[in-house]
Amino acid sequence: MSRNPHRNRVDFEVQGVRVPSLLYGTAWKEERTAELTRLALTIGFVGIDTANQRKHYVEAAVGEGIAAADVSRGQLFLQTKFTDLAGHDQRVPYDPAAPLATQVQQSFTSSLSHLGVDRIDAYVLHGPVSRHGWTRADRQVWHAMEALHDGGGVRLLGVSNVSREQLVILCNEAIVTPAVVQNRCYARTGWDREVRAVCRDRGILYEGFSLLTANERELRDPAISSMARRVHATIPQLVFRFANAIGIVALTGTSNRTHMQQDLTAGEIALEPEDVVTIENLAGRQ
Repeated sequence: MSRNPHRNRVDFEVQGVRVPSLLYGTAWKEERTAELTRLALTIGFVGIDTANQRKHYVEAAVGEGIAAADVSRGQLFLQTKFTDLAGHDQRVPYDPAAPLATQVQQSFTSSLSHLGVDRIDAYVLHGPVSRHGWTRADRQVWHAMEALHDGGGVRLLGVSNVSREQLVILCNEAIVTPAVVQNRCYARTGWDREVRAVCRDRGILYEGFSLLTANERELRDPAISSMARRVHATIPQLVFRFANAIGIVALTGTSNRTHMQQDLTAGEIALEPEDVVTIENLAGRQ
């Protein structure tokens, strides 16, 4: 895994694929999904995260937003997910009675149609079926995802909402090892330190979501406000710059145009090594 400069950002590369350092997350946008996806791309985002899970995402509207933005497919990093049946409401994008491999194929085919593309840059298992262990169902789903990768429809495979234990098992068993892990990232756990350590050791790119909403208490620390004033940044900009500095691809889901523009310039902020240490150890300051 390496990092390369790109448009004032520090972008990442994993398994030969460039991944933007900041992804636009499309969850919980509902009727504004197409509008906000188009806006994000027009402003300058080149990475989109979504899922074929109508309960929290409108993947088809993401495709509408992409088409409306008229962005070159070669410039766009597009990531979506397969969600286990328990993660859906009644709007399921596959036959619930079908074998798991068929469910994965049906969901993937539906995603291609929704997004108007013939290949997904990163296809992510939305989460194991249990909080503990790696089940037979997880293995079947991952094997089906490996088949999509082998067939050329997917460039990278990933897993979300995963523990250190589960990630180690997956890495040890998989034929196509995960290239990305996407987790909710808490300051109180050292910004998911244990999972990030596995990622670092295995050459996996870590993506952090809820970097702001999961850490509201920690980010009220006066040291953060003082640091933001000193470097002339908003607190979200500071957090996203810090995330990139420790090897995290950050997700933002803001629906505010100004905040989108600010987030995209986070890579220009100059943080001192001691600033990074302060933010990384926020939980210990509480």
